[in-house]
Amino acid sequence: MPRKSFTPEQIINKLREAEILISQGTTLAVMLKKIEVSDCTYYRWRQEYGGMRIEQAKRLKELEVENTRLKKLVADLSLDKAILKEAARGNS
Repeated sequence: MPRKSFTPEQIINKLREAEILISQGTTLAVMLKKIEVSDCTYYRWRQEYGGMRIEQAKRLKELEVENTRLKKLVADLSLDKAILKEAARGNS
């Protein structure tokens, strides 16, 4: 079965749908079938996005992208610093 990729907005909407179904007395197995995800995926999503609004999820993703970019920048600068230290040591 091909792996589906959901946006944070879709995930939050599916979690809301799941909450509604459970509050109506639907069993977990039936609810998972209706929102078309596995139990593992449901619990992972609930842990990451539970109680979040769509705007918060968008901001979280933006921060994750920015954090990744900054980590790469720090790694590049650290590498440049190490190369310069090595070159300075060789000139002495």
